[in-house]
Amino acid sequence: MEGSSTSFDDVRVPLKLLLFIDKRPSLAQQMRQIRRYLKTLEAHFEFNLDVVDIGEQPYLAEHYKLVASPALIKISPAPQQMLAGSDIVNQLERWWPKWQQEHLDALNLADADADQPAGLPTEPDNPVNYSAELMKLSDEIFQLNQTREELEAQLRFKDRIIAMMAHDLRNPLTAASIAIETLELGYAPNQARTLTLTPELTGQLLKHAKTQVRAINRMITDILKAARGASMELQIVPQELDLSALCLEVVDAFQNRLHEKQQGLTTEIPQDLPTVYADGSQVRRVVTNLLDNAIKYTPQGGQVSIVALHRTTQKVQVSVTDTGPGIPPENRDKIFEESYRLQRDVTQEGYGLGLALCQRIIRAHYGQIWVDSTPSEGSSFYFTLPVYRA
Repeated sequence: MEGSSTSFDDVRVPLKLLLFIDKRPSLAQQMRQIRRYLKTLEAHFEFNLDVVDIGEQPYLAEHYKLVASPALIKISPAPQQMLAGSDIVNQLERWWPKWQQEHLDALNLADADADQPAGLPTEPDNPVNYSAELMKLSDEIFQLNQTREELEAQLRFKDRIIAMMAHDLRNPLTAASIAIETLELGYAPNQARTLTLTPELTGQLLKHAKTQVRAINRMITDILKAARGASMELQIVPQELDLSALCLEVVDAFQNRLHEKQQGLTTEIPQDLPTVYADGSQVRRVVTNLLDNAIKYTPQGGQVSIVALHRTTQKVQVSVTDTGPGIPPENRDKIFEESYRLQRDVTQEGYGLGLALCQRIIRAHYGQIWVDSTPSEGSSFYFTLPVYRA
């Protein structure tokens, strides 16, 4: 900053001006005119001028609500006034006599208050520095409040994610338990065997149990990762992925639930479906969540389907369809929001995070996820993933 020989410390010189400038070459001529004119005024009348480069102190421009540059602001005595535009010199010629009178009035008021008791608040010696510090502090407080709100939201999200994962452990745990109990029935040494296990069936049961145990292990790993941080960061490690096999593995894990609800499941997954470039554990979570919801909301004896197709040369599309109650049109965008639940779902198990998490995962893979639904007829959830390119 630069100023005249008059100091802000001199309380008998209350006329204080701020000149806001920037470094645009097109304004150089105008800036020289303003400076020359102010120099002529200084020869006849004492005032203090500070020059502020907007690029160096943008918070001051924000504080004084600057609308154009250059701009000359009279900040003291009150009232504050701004001159801006291409004719600042002409505006100064009109306003300077009034500013001089306000200066004299302020001096008279200062003389009248000369006996003011010590300890009462007075105007800061340097309002420019004071305003700059005030703006910095306000900005820091705003940033701290934002950070606090973000951390609180992340903590809430982490807690809900952990709770949801713990809930989702039930499916693979139940499936693994059933496989082990079936093996136990076939090999119980001290009681009549109620089941004859062929080598083929034994192998299938062991493979099924191992698959579910691996799924449990992945979920526990995710829980531990989420618990270590203040938020659950998605760890996306994409690689070539056989989406067909993954979908069929997820379907196999739900066979018991489908049987319990006497629901039919249709799968349409072409054998020549190309591999995708995705994180298998995260995509498995999406397919599992969508299929879990489809079974949950499809009534006894209803139908569920999972379909995959080569949508374009760049994308593979998967859809999961149910014959449940459907989703009202006004709620179809909201269901992907964190913790949003339809009124009908308030008493259902779950934490309202499944679809929000699915959306995060799919978007992290540069894919899309959406829903089509007809009330009373069912819903179809779609998502896309990029085709793997060697």
